[in-house]
Amino acid sequence: MNPSQGPTNPSKASVRADANRRRILEVALAELLQDPDASMDQIARAAGVVRRTVYGHFPSREALVGALVDEAMTAVLDAHHAGAEGVDDPAESLARSVLAVWEVADRYRLLLSLARRSVTVEGLHARLAPVRAAGAAVIRRGQEQGAFQSPVPAEALSHVCDHVMLGLMDAVNAGDLAREEAGRAAAVTFLTAAGLPASEATRLVARITSQ
Repeated sequence: MNPSQGPTNPSKASVRADANRRRILEVALAELLQDPDASMDQIARAAGVVRRTVYGHFPSREALVGALVDEAMTAVLDAHHAGAEGVDDPAESLARSVLAVWEVADRYRLLLSLARRSVTVEGLHARLAPVRAAGAAVIRRGQEQGAFQSPVPAEALSHVCDHVMLGLMDAVNAGDLAREEAGRAAAVTFLTAAGLPASEATRLVARITSQ
């Protein structure tokens, strides 16, 4: 093979640009969670870059918020898979995945009201589509095995769970639900919505969270 046709390494400029983008996202999340009205100038100063650099990666504040939401959705999907991995029982799989998802979602929950202004509720639900599909697969398996008794189709139940998770994030933000109780509340609510008796769902979640 001609050496000139061999694999190329990323240029220093590309590596620096990627590092800048990563730093801007990390700083933007911290700044926006502290001040939802933080400006692009404020984010640039906190990230130690000039305003032009921020706009070079994100042409608008809405684009920056959208990128943060995309990152949050990727982290949520990864958590869902990790929580359910290696668990055969559908009810336990659903409970563990919801608990794992909440740990990630809790970090981003203060972004919710901000994202609704920039991304819209419809945009949030569209981004949650892969998570809904993963949840529907677990619910469908539970229905087929008789663990979940709800007559509602798995795909529809997954939409319900979507709204439950976002609603619980709203409740925590509003001070109507204690943050430390929210993950367990979400898991029990998901299980009962799927058709597991409330007492059984509560015992299962208590067992998992006590481990």
